[in-house]
Order: sequence, then structure tokens, then C-alpha cells
Amino acid sequence: MLTLLRHKLADQVILFRSLARNPRFWLVISTDILLLILAHYLAFVIRFADTLQGHELVPFSSLMILMITVKIPVFYAVGLYRGMWRYTSYSDVINILKGTISAAAIVILILLYVNRFQGYSRSIFILDTLLTFILITGHRVAIRYFYNSVHGSRKLGSDKLPPRRKNLLLVGAGSSAEKVLREIQDNRDLPYIAVGLVDDDPGKTGLKIHGIPVVGLVDDLEEHVRRTRAEEILIAISSITGSDMQRIVNFCQETGIPFKVLPGIGEIINGKVSMKSMRDISYADLLGREEVRLEQDKIGSYLSDQIILVTGAGGSIGSELCRQILRFSPKLMILFDAGEENLYSIQMELQHEHNYRSVVPVLGKVQDQGLLELVFQRYKPSVVFHAAAYKHVPLVENNPWQAINNNVFAAQLLIETSIIHGVHRFVLVSTDKAVRPANVMGASKRLTELLMLAYGKDNWDGSFCPARARLGLDQAVGHLRFCGEMSPTHDTIFMAVRFGNVLGSSGSVIPLFKRQIEKGGPVTVTHPDITRYFMSIEEAAQLILQAGAMGEGGEIFILKMGEPIKIAQLARDLIRLAGREPDTEIKIKFIGLREGEKLYEELITEGEGIVETNHEKIMVLRGNGKTCAKIYQGLERLQQKTKAHDGQGIKDALQQMIPEYTPDYKAASIKGRRPVTKAA
Repeated sequence: MLTLLRHKLADQVILFRSLARNPRFWLVISTDILLLILAHYLAFVIRFADTLQGHELVPFSSLMILMITVKIPVFYAVGLYRGMWRYTSYSDVINILKGTISAAAIVILILLYVNRFQGYSRSIFILDTLLTFILITGHRVAIRYFYNSVHGSRKLGSDKLPPRRKNLLLVGAGSSAEKVLREIQDNRDLPYIAVGLVDDDPGKTGLKIHGIPVVGLVDDLEEHVRRTRAEEILIAISSITGSDMQRIVNFCQETGIPFKVLPGIGEIINGKVSMKSMRDISYADLLGREEVRLEQDKIGSYLSDQIILVTGAGGSIGSELCRQILRFSPKLMILFDAGEENLYSIQMELQHEHNYRSVVPVLGKVQDQGLLELVFQRYKPSVVFHAAAYKHVPLVENNPWQAINNNVFAAQLLIETSIIHGVHRFVLVSTDKAVRPANVMGASKRLTELLMLAYGKDNWDGSFCPARARLGLDQAVGHLRFCGEMSPTHDTIFMAVRFGNVLGSSGSVIPLFKRQIEKGGPVTVTHPDITRYFMSIEEAAQLILQAGAMGEGGEIFILKMGEPIKIAQLARDLIRLAGREPDTEIKIKFIGLREGEKLYEELITEGEGIVETNHEKIMVLRGNGKTCAKIYQGLERLQQKTKAHDGQGIKDALQQMIPEYTPDYKAASIKGRRPVTKAA
């Protein structure tokens, strides 16, 4: 304890020496002493309603010396002389209040102990405390005003011409708008001048925030733009539903002037709203998804200071998983991906943008068991997120052998390797297309779910390892663990997370629509009634981490996706966000369902036994999986058809293993050609 106190005292001495070398430090202290003398004098004058008389000079002088002797050290202790007063904030005012009250309390205790207040008026201390707070705070505020107004204007005048400032009208009169207005007033380099605010609350009309009036209601936005001569609109609302955002966007579009939005509080670190964050409206804003509630301590308990392996790390979901995992300070992150460019991109982002150096990029396929074994032996990951998969439905439908190799057998190899090397937690990224699958992609992911369940602690018997035995790895690679070495029991916790489409992913329709809109159309939609579920990539990744903390083994977690969205309506919304009119300026063309596509996707199958969890956005299905022995023959047949590149045979084998899978062979044809049943 004494050693700790000595270290703290030494740190304070070093800090004081550093401050003492700055002339401004002594200037501020000198100014504070003068203000304390003035406060003390005014307290006497107000109390006695007259200037000081001769007999009052002695108590005045002695009390003033005591006040200064106590207050200056207390002010230093609460940090009043370590701040940069050009950036005075509410926290600084609170510190001044704490210092003033603490100093007054110390003075009162001293006088009570010495002479029981004999010869002193009690009201003097109250007045002195109030005046001290007012004068010291006013001094700091004056410094900030000088730097922000006078000094800022001189700087602009001497160095460069002031920027052309646009009239900005803010939608919303809450905390986000207040922060934006404060930044506009403090930062003279911003090319905006706030001219008003609008809000849905009629009670705010006529009120002001930092001198800027609330001019009226959002419903009258076009009129308010005309009256204030606004040149741009900023939607500054921290939390808003998708329907409300759509309504506001419609009003903004009617004005004919540019409009932007601030990201939701969940997208901004520590809720720091900044003008630098303002951006164009995206489709994610229209979804209006609520901020994800994360159980930080539970997620941290299995990620912090751990070695994490992410397969498909360069993909849309995999890369976002890496970004979200960083928040929990892993010891090491292994990035496994078959795409060179994507892998390099996420590696550079983590190292240079997020300043995270404990990254191991592994370029290769999960099917490469030798490489997989090498990675697990060398780095010993304790948590695996398996996000690598082929997911483009039409491509996979016409190349089903690739789906089986990449989605099924690769996952099986990864699962077995994780068991052998004692991985603690394995999270499989699945899809809503696994529910009553109508395509090879969905069927392959459903089979992967079944394999995950088969290798779970409740079903695993350890008698054989189909993937390794099937590939003959015992004889081919001598340094690998043999199948017989796999224990009849293991402690790896397996779980899957099933969800729908994510906005902006490589397989999402939105990037295609945006490119078509940029070229002037038409925007191609497969069917007028086709619907899909959507959520943002950030939300999906966060909920995957949350589900990973909740799993106890053998669960399939289902993320709540909200209401399904018509793709035709999505296309129209994107056209309007681009400032164009659908069906007139940009045509929408319906081209028919593609191979393997369904009109609508499902997250659950009737009778699956889905139950709620303690998280409002996550449901769970306790899978009744089969053992490896029960699906071994099906895997053998599937492997034979895959080696022969027999598309029809692969679909037949999948249907035998997954009765709810209904392949549509006619849908596998391309523009009237016969279905692909064998590779050319």
C-alpha cells in the first residue's frame, strides 16, 4: 500500500513539474487568485451593503488568505489546471462546482475547529462560494468564447477565405441535433450554418437549441425549407423506426434539395455524434432495425484473450465478424480464406485501420486437411467461427458438386479437426435457405447443420471419423492424427446460427440494383411477389457473437429478421434514394425466378420446436440430430456422385438425406436448356 502511495505521489510531482514549466499555468493560477479576492470582497460588500470599514479589514484579510490557501490546492487536486480551457465542457463545470464546494467545506471545518466562527458572518461563506463558482466558471467560458469566436475568425481571415457555408435545416430537435449544432458553432471550417430545426413534437415549436429555433413540424418540411432558405437537410435523429424514416425521406425528397443522415447511435463509438459521420441515406436506414443489445461480459468470457479462427474471413460476414471480435481483445486472430484479395484486404484493415497486429492470415481452402492440421497444431485455436461457404443460389444450383465439397465436406473436416485439437466452442454460420430447402445451396447448409449436430457431445460416439477415412488421410499423410485416436467423448460445444440476407454482402441484390440505377436502368427483379428477410451485416455479426455466448451444445439459433420485404418495393426505394422516379425515369423489369429460387424464405419449419431465449432478437431450436453412423451411408453416396460431377445424382442423394428438400430439376435449366446433370 505504501509503495502504491509513493508511486502516485511521484507521478503527481512529475505532473506538477511539467505544468510548472508552462507560463500559461501560472497565468491561470494568478487570474484565479485575483478572482478569488474579488469574490471574497464582493461577498463582504453584499453582506454589509457597503464598502469595507476599517474594523472589517482584519477578518477580511485573514479569511481571504485562508480561502486562497485552501482553494488553489483543492482546485489543482480536482484537475482544474490540467484542462485546455478553449474546450471547456459540462464536465469542467462540474469539476469547478466540486472544487468550490469542497474548498468551502474545508474552510468551514478549519474555522469551526479554531474559533467556532467567532467574528465571522455565516452568510459570507455562502456568498463567497456562489461568487467563486460564477467567476471561475465565467473565466473558463470566456476563454472558450475567445478561441472559438475571436481567435477563430482571425485565423480564417489571416490564412484563408472562409468556406462557402450552406444553410442547413435539421430534422429532429433532440440530443443528436444538439451535438451537431454545437459542433457547427465550434468548428468554423464546417461548410454549414444552421438555420432551423423541425420536429414531430409540436411542443418544441418556438423553442431554441444553442440559439437555433425549432421552426415547426416535419410534416411541413417543404414550407420550412422555403422559409429558411435551406440548401441541405440533415436527419439528426438517434433512434427511429423504418416506417418513420421512410416518411421523413419522402418529405425530404419532395423539397428537391440534398439530404443526409447521421448514423444511429449504435454505429457511433460511445454515442459521439459528429458532422463527419453524416452520409447519404442508405437502405439500412429505411429498415429501422433497433440497436443490438449485447451481453458484453458473456461474450468477452469466451473471446477475450483467446485464439480465434474465422474461416471465410475475407467474406462479407467473416470480415465483419473479425471487426466485431476485435472489440473483445482476442489474443490472436487467424484469418482463413481461399480468396487472396479478400484476405489481404481484411488483414490490412485490421492492422492499419484498427491497429491490431496479432493477425495470422492463412491463404487456402478448408478442404486442405494438411493445411488445416498444420494451423491447428501451430496456433491451437480455442474458438472457431465457420463462415466459409458458397452461397450464390443459381451458381451453386448449376455446379452442385462445388457446394458439396465446399459447404459439406469442408465443414465436416473442420468439425473433426476441432474435436481432435480440443476447440472449446464452434459456431457454424447457417442460412434461412436451410429451411425446407428448394435449392442445392440450402440443402447443403441444412446437411451441414445435421453434421454439426451429429458431432455434438450428445450424439458423438467417436467410433470413426468419416471425412478423414473417406479421404484416406491416415495413409496419405503420416503426421496426421489417425481416426482411431479420436476420443469417444469430447468437450467441444457446437452450435449454428441461422439468418436471412444481409445488406451489402457480396451475394446481396442491393449492389446489383445500385449499379443498374447508375447506368439508367432497367432494374431487374425476378418476380413481383418475391420477398426476402434483411438485416445489416453489423447486426448479423453482433448477434452471431451473442449466440456464441449462449450456446451449451447442439443448438440452432435463429435470428429474428423482422418483417419480410418485397424485392420490388426495395428496388423502388433504392431508385427514389438515388433521386430518380421508379417506373418512369428508371424502369423495373421482371425476369422470372432463377434456378433454385423460392418466392419467399422461411426461418423456421412448422413443428421444429422453436422457443424464445432471454435475448429479444434470438430464438433457439434444440436439434434432434442423427449420429454419424446413421448418415454415413448417405455421405458415401453423396461423395461418389460429387466425384462424378453428377448434378442429378447429387440432388437425389441430398433428397434421401433431407426429406424436406424438394429439388426442382426444371428450375436448373438455363434459358430453356436441359438441366446440367454432369460436368462437360
